[in-house]
Amino acid sequence: MSRFGIDPPSGPAGDLARRNPHGTMKRSRINEIMREADRFIRSFGYILPPFAWWSPQDMVRLRPRGVIGARLGWDITDYGQGKFDELGLFLFTVRNGRLADLSAGRGMLYAEKIMISRVNQLSPMHRHNLKAEDIVNRGGGRLVVELFAPAGDRSIDRASPVTVACDGRPRTVAAGGRIALSPGESVTLLPGVWHAFWAEGSDVLIGEVSTVNDDLTDNVFEQPIPRFGGIEEDVRPMHLLVSDYDKWLA
Repeated sequence: MSRFGIDPPSGPAGDLARRNPHGTMKRSRINEIMREADRFIRSFGYILPPFAWWSPQDMVRLRPRGVIGARLGWDITDYGQGKFDELGLFLFTVRNGRLADLSAGRGMLYAEKIMISRVNQLSPMHRHNLKAEDIVNRGGGRLVVELFAPAGDRSIDRASPVTVACDGRPRTVAAGGRIALSPGESVTLLPGVWHAFWAEGSDVLIGEVSTVNDDLTDNVFEQPIPRFGGIEEDVRPMHLLVSDYDKWLA
């Protein structure tokens, strides 16, 4: 078993002992992933919003506050390990509310993402302090989710069973148990529940419906890895990532 606590059935996602601690993704690879993702998403009849296609120059000229402030847009991460095909995730934040609204209990309290999990590509074990989310298999293969309950100090409870809702029905698994979601199926993950996931059989289009999303502060990983990785600027960006906004649009 890997030090992430997971060995996907068809091969482990990789061990932290083999990671590149200064791993970066080339911008050319990020551009390629964007093109691949668009084709895959369109194959299921889902179309990204208009701001997805704005160039970096468009973003600099328009400086759309609603997009920048909510951190809407492209998000491609290898968690700083330089092994995207083994340890990584494609995400696009379509809409997102404000933490102030969430605290007040009124306003735009929700968020939506579309994601792609590749076969045996691990999204590593993590939890959220604030965000409650539904993870929905929108099409493709099966999405395998490994689960742990939080202990009293919010660390991983490796002994107790964990109960989650799957399409409105409770489902209980042992600590470290796995559930496999077929297309159309979903799981509800409340704050504190530890989870990791990967695709099995073929790549999976994932929908995420959640409370307000804050990827800067609300991801707690089991291992000391960053949410966003570094980028080697070997070519010009086709579109900006949300992690580019502070640099390009400050």
